Amino acid sequence: MKLSPASKSTCLTAVITSNAEFKILPFDPSLITPLTLEPPICTANGAPSLQKIKNFLSEIPIFFAFKQGKILENIGICSQVSFVRYMQSRKTLGADQNLFIEDLCFDMVPVRIYQPKTPSASQRRGVIFFHGGGWVFGSLETHEKLCRWIAKESKSVVVSVGYRLAPEHKYPAAYEDCLNATLHFMKNIEHYGVDPARIIVSGDSAGGNLAAAVSQTLASRSDLPKLRAQILIYPSLQALDFNLPSYQQNRAVPLLFRERAAFYVLQYLNGDASFLEDVLQGTHIPSDTILNYRKWVNADYIPEKFRVRGYKPHVLLECATEVYEKTKKFCEPNLCPLLAEDAIVQQLPETFLLTCEYDVLRDDGLLYKKRLEDNSVPVTWYHLEDGFHGIINSFNSDWFSFSAGKRGVDNIVNFLKSL
Repeated sequence: MKLSPASKSTCLTAVITSNAEFKILPFDPSLITPLTLEPPICTANGAPSLQKIKNFLSEIPIFFAFKQGKILENIGICSQVSFVRYMQSRKTLGADQNLFIEDLCFDMVPVRIYQPKTPSASQRRGVIFFHGGGWVFGSLETHEKLCRWIAKESKSVVVSVGYRLAPEHKYPAAYEDCLNATLHFMKNIEHYGVDPARIIVSGDSAGGNLAAAVSQTLASRSDLPKLRAQILIYPSLQALDFNLPSYQQNRAVPLLFRERAAFYVLQYLNGDASFLEDVLQGTHIPSDTILNYRKWVNADYIPEKFRVRGYKPHVLLECATEVYEKTKKFCEPNLCPLLAEDAIVQQLPETFLLTCEYDVLRDDGLLYKKRLEDNSVPVTWYHLEDGFHGIINSFNSDWFSFSAGKRGVDNIVNFLKSL
């Protein structure tokens, strides 16, 4: 369908206005009761209902943004990615009377710093946070509420990093931004009242991937203080096997479908999704290479209770050489931290790891947990039996929330308080 410039302008104005009005209409909180959902959304006998979860999640605002963005892309106004990013970048929170909030650049990387206003008798923890969003979406705004909460509840200085996004900025751009921002903070720690012995890197989803990669890079640095801990929230940690139990079991569970997980990591790798089916089938890496990494990426290492729900072992297929030439960087630990050598893993700091039952990335976390424990790294593991990917961002939502999301955030804060 071709539209005139005037028609395109009218369509774009209508979409943006509809979303803008959603935010600016006068709102009286006393008129409604926030919806708190006891997860998982259950059937009459209390069993998890994946269909109910999927039906409900499909109605939340981010899905509307994706749908509207697709319409605008189809009529040639803008790309879906651009529109979703626009929607995510809008400020939704005002000033916070309990925090000093400042936007800065660390080594040319945008950051937002949250500092408690209440005076502290001692130096505070420093929490560096990398947002999720599949390396393609997400921003300082999307995780603003979470970062504020962590700063206030744990009485920590939080630094949220606005790294460059794919596919415009391919691997290793996001990793390099996160590493450089972290290095800048560590080298200028005295300006923020932070204890150099209590620096923590953290992130959710793609941000968990970046936190793990940064932590591994810093593990062997003798010129810097050692990280006190890393907090990995349903992290993406490998791209060799998209047929692990959790990828099969939760392949169609929002917010992250199996195909989307593979698509996003390809966008981060090189912006080329033409090999998506090869990645999903496991024909993007030679079988001898996959067998070599079976010591770390192996469904047999997933506890049996996580393998009983609709899992079928995957048969290795022949790899196409031309595909491997495009995807061989998936074997680099800076992109897939689960593949780091033991000599690196054993130097990693104490770890908090959060996984969710209804999440394709669950088994990435479980396999990394095993690697950490096998290398004598202390691990605090919190598994949300009723959680799904992205649930942390639902905590304390204005119009709906999942109690599992709040439990997850509370456990993160409690872990920080213990450091």
